[in-house]
Amino acid sequence: MKRTLLVGALLLAAAACLGAQEKKELNEPSIGWKWANFAILAAGLGYLISKSLPPIFRSRTAEIQKGIAEAQQIKKDAEERAAEVEAKTQSLGADIERFRTESKIEMQQEGERIRQETAAQIARLEQKAEEEIEAAGKTARRELKYYAAKLALDLAEQRVRMRLDASVEQAMADGFIQDLERQDAHNAGSKN
Repeated sequence: MKRTLLVGALLLAAAACLGAQEKKELNEPSIGWKWANFAILAAGLGYLISKSLPPIFRSRTAEIQKGIAEAQQIKKDAEERAAEVEAKTQSLGADIERFRTESKIEMQQEGERIRQETAAQIARLEQKAEEEIEAAGKTARRELKYYAAKLALDLAEQRVRMRLDASVEQAMADGFIQDLERQDAHNAGSKN
């Protein structure tokens, strides 16, 4: 195919030169040499072009193919990322609903835990209040008994003072002394 193109290019160049030469005089004796020089020049240029251009075209083709491969890889990566983003976007609604459900369940559990702790705290406070009320009741009953005993003693003292006169006091003191003497005698007799 290269040779065909080269031959075609040479023929085209020759035809162009021939057309230009027809306008000049055709009887010129060196025209054959001119055509021979032209053919050699065209063949040399064709040879140089066929040797130097294919490696240039190949390297350029390789660069273009490499660029195309890189672009295709970048496109593939971008499409994969876009697909991932699309999948995440589509699953975002489900994730949000799942988070809502989980948070609702956690809130209910937390609320129940707080209710249980509150109930336990209230029970402890009630028990402590009952204990304090009972202790306060005991203290109040004790103070009331003490107060009642004091009142009874005061009342008894008042009654005794009202009934006592000097002769009754003297008789009581004498009776008390006689009781002590008898007790003392009795204790002395038991020791022997």
